[in-house]
Amino acid sequence: MTRRLSRPPWGRRGEWQPRTRVAFGVVLTLVLVTWAGILSHPRSQKVSSLPQAPPGSAVSADAQAAAAHEPTNIYAAAGANMLNATVADMPYRIYVPSSAGSDVQVVDPNTFKVIDKYTTGLDPQHVVPAWDMKMLYAANTLADTLTPIDPYTGKPAGLSIPVTDPYNLYFTPDGSYAIVVAEAQKRLDFVDPHTFAPVEKVPVDCAGVDHVDFSADGSFLIATCEFAGRLVRVDLATRKVTGYLDLEGSSPQDIKLDPTGRTFYVADKNLGGVFSIDAATFTKTGFVKTGSDTHGLYPSRDAKYLYVSNRGSSSVTVLDFATGQIAAKWEIPGNASPDMGGVSPDGKVLWLSGRYDKAIYALSTDDGHVIAKVAVGDKPHGLCVWPQPGRYSLGHTGVTR
Repeated sequence: MTRRLSRPPWGRRGEWQPRTRVAFGVVLTLVLVTWAGILSHPRSQKVSSLPQAPPGSAVSADAQAAAAHEPTNIYAAAGANMLNATVADMPYRIYVPSSAGSDVQVVDPNTFKVIDKYTTGLDPQHVVPAWDMKMLYAANTLADTLTPIDPYTGKPAGLSIPVTDPYNLYFTPDGSYAIVVAEAQKRLDFVDPHTFAPVEKVPVDCAGVDHVDFSADGSFLIATCEFAGRLVRVDLATRKVTGYLDLEGSSPQDIKLDPTGRTFYVADKNLGGVFSIDAATFTKTGFVKTGSDTHGLYPSRDAKYLYVSNRGSSSVTVLDFATGQIAAKWEIPGNASPDMGGVSPDGKVLWLSGRYDKAIYALSTDDGHVIAKVAVGDKPHGLCVWPQPGRYSLGHTGVTR
């Protein structure tokens, strides 16, 4: 994708009176040409800080136009049905890892039926889309492997890939690295995004490092540390820890950046709510109670709302991004335990795993009513809704921009 450059507007030229001295006209022309060159030089132009599309993939014209502007909405290219050419022909499926077992089940979202099941590896926690969106990976934590899944067939694609302790998996916004979240090792392992060969292991003083999100300009990440009650910030250019933020009494879970790129939202299990963190200063700016065992965070397709799953209170809270306040709360009947998931490509359905229910849920994003409940394996966790709109994947269960 070619970047569009935003060029400064020219002022209107006034009318010039005839000059009798040719030398003055020559000098004036040289001055104007020089200033025109300065104004058109790339250093004087604004360039979107958002990364380009994956090399070799085609992106819709709407997505290109949205991505070319300043990131007032970092999810602008991931709106409803904005599927790029890489994923446009992939069948719409829900991939559900059974974290208490060693398999992934595949659900057809049109019939709400399990249509496939296969062995991956012990303790698959999340099904994760690759940065270029061409492959999915089941992260088998206790097997120390990733199982590649072909999203065209919905089946495993080749041998499992050995990696250490892949509780979760992310990709840097520019696609340069995959990041294996080695929770038990207290590390973020930067690896080659294609071969998964090790590049650098980054230890963190942060027990239970779990979930990650990235700044709007792709310069740093913030990871949550479930058992330490803190966040860690890592510079992506140097791959060095640049700070910690302690959240007293907390157990932080999922993390998402708001559309403006100014605020990180952090779900907190212990305190039953969502912290807001200033992205620029890495400081806490607020907290909103949502429900017990707050867990997953998912932006709506129009980037107006944040869906918050409350695993301990059988509910989903809808936060308004513009105000940071609660816009609605949806109760799920039957004492459900909504955990991780994702939003349908058209934005009409929120899919969530029921961690302790042996089921997954399809919720209407209009009013939160349960469209379907599908029985699956034991302790379903990081289910992946695929395909997703967007130019590239940041990993997890399908975080795209």
